[in-house]
Amino acid sequence: MATEPFTEEVAGSCVDAGGSAIGMPQLCFDWFPNQIFWLVITLVVIFLVLSRVALPRIAAILAERQGTITNDLAAAEDLKAKAVEAEEAYNKALADARSEAQRIAAEARAEIQVGLDEAIAKADAEIAAKAAESEKAIADIRAGALESIQVVAKDTAAELVTALGGKADADAINGAVDAQTKG
Repeated sequence: MATEPFTEEVAGSCVDAGGSAIGMPQLCFDWFPNQIFWLVITLVVIFLVLSRVALPRIAAILAERQGTITNDLAAAEDLKAKAVEAEEAYNKALADARSEAQRIAAEARAEIQVGLDEAIAKADAEIAAKAAESEKAIADIRAGALESIQVVAKDTAAELVTALGGKADADAINGAVDAQTKG
């Protein structure tokens, strides 16, 4: 057979007489040039596929991610600046509101104090008027009591003089009672 010597020549020491491989074909030194050739071709094809198809897609995705991250960071900085401005505006509005509340409270206190002063003045006037009326009533009661005492004293003196056996002189009794009540 014409193919058998060819097989032995190509196979060399890596194939036995029956045509089966001895050991692992990848480790046969006679086949290394063929394996290296196909390895180089495969690596070139993989390199071309990666450099023309896969790597540009990966680079585009990485560039897009970088752009997104940059845009997000810029937006975050803008939002942070707006948040700082909003916080400052809030603090200013809060301070304005507090000062306005204090002003309103001071005005209310002043109005209440004015009303309180008016009410106190009115109450003092009413108390003074009632006190004057009471003093007048007390003076009238004293005067009436003094007159009643004088009448009772005159009557009692007249009765005592009569009981002791004397004659009661109305003018003398009146003078004596008047002198005793005055001083």
